[in-house]
Amino acid sequence: MTGTQRSSDGLDARRRKLLFRSWHRGMREMDLILGSFADAEIGALTGDEIDQYERLLEIPDTEFFPMVTGERPVPPDIDCAVLRKILASRRTMTF
Repeated sequence: MTGTQRSSDGLDARRRKLLFRSWHRGMREMDLILGSFADAEIGALTGDEIDQYERLLEIPDTEFFPMVTGERPVPPDIDCAVLRKILASRRTMTF
């Protein structure tokens, strides 16, 4: 797994930007986790979920990665439907 498997064709500008940001985080592990999630889900997320995903992508990798891997609990203020989808997606990944 080295990069996006999904084309941005057919996505609106906001979703294209989120797909790109998901694969270009800075920490390779987060690229793989969020990029794979975005490949699978970006086209189906609702408007509210896109808002949630944008907020999650603002969290620095050094804070977000321990939450995604279960090393640190998820603070209630960022717990949302999209984060639960990311966590479920992460549990199915093998590296």
